[in-house]
Amino acid sequence: MRLREVEAQITSRWGEGRIHPTKERIAALVDLLGDPQRSYRSIHLTGTNGKTTTARMIEELLYAFGLRTGRYTSPHLSSITERIVLSGEPISARRFVETYEEILPYIQLVDGQFETKLSFFEVMTALAFAAFADAPVDVAVVEVGLGGEWDATNVLDAQIAVVTPVDLDHTALLGGTIM
Repeated sequence: MRLREVEAQITSRWGEGRIHPTKERIAALVDLLGDPQRSYRSIHLTGTNGKTTTARMIEELLYAFGLRTGRYTSPHLSSITERIVLSGEPISARRFVETYEEILPYIQLVDGQFETKLSFFEVMTALAFAAFADAPVDVAVVEVGLGGEWDATNVLDAQIAVVTPVDLDHTALLGGTIM
């Protein structure tokens, strides 16, 4: 499969702007994948503003100390591959496609187990975790997507959690309180 075909398949899924608050689907998928997110140390970032900038700074510091790094952030600006970064460089189109093709049978299994299929963000999160395990990375720097407690990235057992400033955001989806 070519990158644009894979991207079309992934983006045809339930979009990032729709919320179905559960970690059940992503937990089932990473379980089938052998919990790749547990094969490396991780730093998990959350908050309203500054996550990507903070993730980039942390990744650069780790890389400067000779560690192999992975970074997962969103959104992307020009290519979906920008969301998954290995040692400072976006994942190659070839590796992105290969990783997707490797996890696709498991995505299909999980899709068949639940009334709501895996979302775009859940698939991207699993793809990032699998790519980091395959690389392999020493440390992954992972940005929370949307929704806090039930965000797909929360299947991580991060050794470090970073909280950037928190404010009201996406109130139509998340409600009018910070809690």
